[in-house]
Parts: sequence; structure tokens; C-alpha cells
Amino acid sequence: MQYKNRTFSAVGLLLSLLSGQAHAEPIPLAGQSETEWRHTLALYAFLPARTSGNSTIAGTTVPLDLDLSDAVSLLDFAASGRYEAWRGDWGFILDANYVGLGADGALPTPAGATFKADIRQKWLGLLAAYKAVDAVGDNGRRYAFDLQFGARYNNLRQEVTISALAPLPTLGGDEGWWEPVIGARGTWVLNNQWTAIASLDLGGFGAGGNDLQVGANIGADWRPWEKTSLFFGWRYYSMDYSTTLSTGAFAYDVSQHGPVLGVKFRF
Repeated sequence: MQYKNRTFSAVGLLLSLLSGQAHAEPIPLAGQSETEWRHTLALYAFLPARTSGNSTIAGTTVPLDLDLSDAVSLLDFAASGRYEAWRGDWGFILDANYVGLGADGALPTPAGATFKADIRQKWLGLLAAYKAVDAVGDNGRRYAFDLQFGARYNNLRQEVTISALAPLPTLGGDEGWWEPVIGARGTWVLNNQWTAIASLDLGGFGAGGNDLQVGANIGADWRPWEKTSLFFGWRYYSMDYSTTLSTGAFAYDVSQHGPVLGVKFRF
């Protein structure tokens, strides 16, 4: 039905801000011992300049081809953060993300039906990390490379309520699952204030219906203060999730890319 397709298209718009991840580096502060605990707290915002793919709710699939303004207009709340603790070559990482979006309105039907969409994505990652390389190059600048592995709890909600369909249940659903995660990151100190960072993380691998979730970042960390810095970069994110609910097929197969901005506090 036409009004259902319009509703699911609105839901697709809501999904374009569903990701954000933070990346810090395990290089000690000046004068800080490798045997001491090193902590970093980072807060980030991912701004998807383009979102493309498909969203499926109750067996109806709509294509997505969205820009940033489409998603920002529907944003309720978003928060993304990452905490890292390192001692020597080993570290522990806690990675969290939450995005809440919503929309409601009238459908173009003679009965004047209305719809309400409730969209949420959240994850909590628990990772161990190992610094495999920590060296000084010929130019006297330090570089490091670390590997990450662990588990992530992922939750995706795509729910639509249409008044004309009552008393049928809400279309879509709220699905949560655990999945394995692996990652790698390289850092290169350019000078006393700038550090280049590139990272890649992969999750899912079929667990819970998530075939593959990818996050890739490249950018630079600018440290105008001793223990606080700003991060500027570009992020690619994709997710390929599918399952079947009582109301029909439920899937989210989308890729995004755009700038990522953040602030880091070291202690």
C-alpha cells in the first residue's frame, strides 16, 4: 500500500544517524611511565554526509539515499563515547553508542491515518587491546600499532505504529544480540601537537543476524593542551543485519560516510 511505503521511507530517513565510534591512541603523555595506568575518555559525533542502502520493516523494503540534513531534522538524542585504560602493552576498551530518532505525521489516505516511528540504535563494546608495535622512526617521531578483540552488545529498533492498522501489533521490532568484534589501529606522531590516526573495526560475522558491521576512520588528533585534544577525521560505517519477526522481514543494510569530530581527555 502506498501509505505504508511512505511510512517506511520516513523510517529510513531516521536511520541515517545510527552510528558513531571514538578512537584514542595508547601513546603515553610526556613524562608518563609505561608501567603506569594511562586513561583516555573520548566523546564523538559522526555526521553522515551520505547514507545509502535499504531498510526493511514488516517485509516492506525501501531504498535509502539521504544527505545529512534529512537525518538531523529527525534527531532526538545522540551520544557516543569511548574509554581506554592502558598499562604497558595491554589495554581495556569500553565503547558505547546511542542514537534516538523519531517522527510522526499524517498519511495521505482518505481516513486520515497517522503514523509514529520510533528508531533506536545502541551498542556497548567490551574489548581487550594489545600494542603490537611501538617504535621511533628515522625522523625521530614515534608510531604505534595495536590490535583489539572482544564482544559487543548491539541493539536495533525499527518500530512503526499506523493508526489505521489498529488493532494489529506495531510493525517492526526491537532486536538485540551479542557479536564478536576485532579491530586494528595505527598512530603516527607528526609533531608536538599533531598525531595521524587510522583505524578499522569489524563485527558481526553472522552472529544474531548481523552479517558484517564495519567502521573505518582516518584523521588527525590536534593537542593544543597537554591532556586535552580535538580529533578531526572521516568515517565510513556499514551494517548488514537481517532477521524475521512475527510482522515479517526486518533488515538494515546501509552504508554511511562523513566527517567525525571529537574531544579527548587524558589522565
